Amino acid sequence: MGAPWIASPAGVARVVHRLARVLAAPTTAYEPFRVADRIVGRLTPERAHRLARWPARFKRSARGVECAPRLRTPQLRTAALAEVAQTLAAEGVLTAWRNEHYAVAAGRAGPPLFDLERAAARYFGIHTFAAHANGLVGSVRDWRMWLARRSPTKAIDPGRLDNLVGGGVASGTTVSATIIREAWEEAGIGEELARQAHGVGSVEIYRDQPDGLQHETIHIYDLWLRSDFVPENQDGEAVDHRLCMPDDILAVLATDDMTAAASLVIVDFLLRHGHIAQDDPSFGQLQALRHPSVSRRRGT
Repeated sequence: MGAPWIASPAGVARVVHRLARVLAAPTTAYEPFRVADRIVGRLTPERAHRLARWPARFKRSARGVECAPRLRTPQLRTAALAEVAQTLAAEGVLTAWRNEHYAVAAGRAGPPLFDLERAAARYFGIHTFAAHANGLVGSVRDWRMWLARRSPTKAIDPGRLDNLVGGGVASGTTVSATIIREAWEEAGIGEELARQAHGVGSVEIYRDQPDGLQHETIHIYDLWLRSDFVPENQDGEAVDHRLCMPDDILAVLATDDMTAAASLVIVDFLLRHGHIAQDDPSFGQLQALRHPSVSRRRGT
């Protein structure tokens, strides 16, 4: 058995240079978005000013933007925010409408305070959750990885390379259910095989984006596939698949041809399995990028 593949320090340095740019900490001075006196999102001053034009729904003060007290139940808040999101979408300030909702809570274990259309998530700067799976062939020592090419019509990162499986965790569902659903829709992987995906942890993204603040936790799975497996997209959201050798993966990680989220998920795989040496000069920087600390969140 040969030695496991180890990424070259020069290649890793190029990856770090790119990811430090695309995952840079926010520079915007965000205002808190509060519901039931709990901070559940972050708004740019311009967006906070826009919401203040709905005085029956929001109040803007030195404390930030607060949801009106009369919206005292999750159902009332959900309905009010849905009307706001529809108006914002008509104004052209949201990404493409999904007809999919995220549950918004105060803290990871808190009860949902309201549901919000996915297209408005970054506008309000809410904390969202996703689940991605690395599609792998071979063994930890001698592996290849499947990548998917996103459709050019996707609302986010059109045409870029992505993990084989990935999607947002919608309201009313779970992380594991999301993996099972997305595995079929994006790669034609049946439920029995998808259930073999192994949860290995998470990474976090916290950065400015044109449509608002992206604050996302991505739950990561590894899914080992037979050597003769060939992905087959079912929902039109992926237009191509490629099975890549480690050197090819490292090369594309250094380019903007791959989504930032998928890049971080793959970097996590490389670090977990020792494919980036601990004495690599860039090792510590990559570790830090996986979990941006509170001290890096200058926009909070």
